[in-house]
Amino acid sequence: MTTPQLSNDPGQQALYTLIQRSIANAGGWLGFDRFMALALYAPGMGYYANSLRKFGLTPESGSDFATAPEMSKHFGRTLAHQVAEALQVTGTDEVWEFGAGSGALALQLLDSLGQMGVSVKRYTIVDLSGSLRERQQEMLKAHAHKVQWVDALPEQLSGVVVGNEVLDAMPVQLLVRKSGVWHERGVVWNADAASQDKATAEGRAVSPLQWEDRVTDLRPPMEVPGEHDYLTEIHSQAEAFVATLADRFKAGEAATGKGGAAFLIDYGFPESEYFHAQRSMGTLMCHQLHKADSDPLADVGRKDITAHVNFTGVALAAQDAGLNVLGYTSQAHFLINCGLLPPLVDAPMDEKSMAQKLITEHEMGELFKVVAFGTTEWEPMGFAQGDRTYAL
Repeated sequence: MTTPQLSNDPGQQALYTLIQRSIANAGGWLGFDRFMALALYAPGMGYYANSLRKFGLTPESGSDFATAPEMSKHFGRTLAHQVAEALQVTGTDEVWEFGAGSGALALQLLDSLGQMGVSVKRYTIVDLSGSLRERQQEMLKAHAHKVQWVDALPEQLSGVVVGNEVLDAMPVQLLVRKSGVWHERGVVWNADAASQDKATAEGRAVSPLQWEDRVTDLRPPMEVPGEHDYLTEIHSQAEAFVATLADRFKAGEAATGKGGAAFLIDYGFPESEYFHAQRSMGTLMCHQLHKADSDPLADVGRKDITAHVNFTGVALAAQDAGLNVLGYTSQAHFLINCGLLPPLVDAPMDEKSMAQKLITEHEMGELFKVVAFGTTEWEPMGFAQGDRTYAL
């Protein structure tokens, strides 16, 4: 089996070789969720596992996108009030962060909790990326005595979990309805020698990865009205993650008598909006150098691949696994409830401008949502006004 030369980057070339082998081992067709896992997380080669810079405010920095903590330090400072309340309610002194990115959120939380006099014994980052871990260690060196890194969940945990833009990067399966028949969309390797030779002669690369749809018994969690062609995603891995988190919380509570709470922040919709008849092109999106595109089969390993979150599915998974759904609301309502605005009164204009992006409807305020789960039932401050749990 020979892989055509698709890139001058040995790491990216190795990733294509791995994908080609995986497709062959799977009988010539690879479900998109398995492809997405390789493209993002293959050790040393996938997007989140290689050394490329991901997080930053501008493409000139070589980054691909900015998350809320990079945009404004007030994001983490405000979230810290909610984390402090959750630590008190659960009687714990540990914080867990999934997918810590650049480490900016961890730094904001640790600095702010310290200023508030809140004791955090340990801050654990769960991250699969070795290159990001190095960046996080540099960012968090002032808190090195409190921070530890793990690449998998322990058998039990207690404390407060935070995850900002974690669920959207979990692999999804693609379902497409064509002429009234549901198919699962997967990836095949179809290297056409003539096309590859022509591309090589012209000094460019053509990816041999192509789509192929296969009839399936899989269905979206709710019926999509109409017979028109329709593309969407199902989120088995995100739902399994939440269920696993619930199991670990319950094990921790059984062992120590102390429970936990989780706050997950991401872009997405409740089920009724996610599978709306008019959302016929799905939500899958790629990000590279602060530009978005919809082709995950091109330039694999060099750009992010995401899908919006079905918050109803995530909430049901948590509930079925024994957690309480503590709240669900927009990022704007959550941050305002947690005290974002008062510190901005005397802040410099550039700080106000960036913080405003966190809550304005046409920026992050409405598209991004916050959902919270806990081992015990209580009302977190972030959902005091504007709670939308009823809409899930």
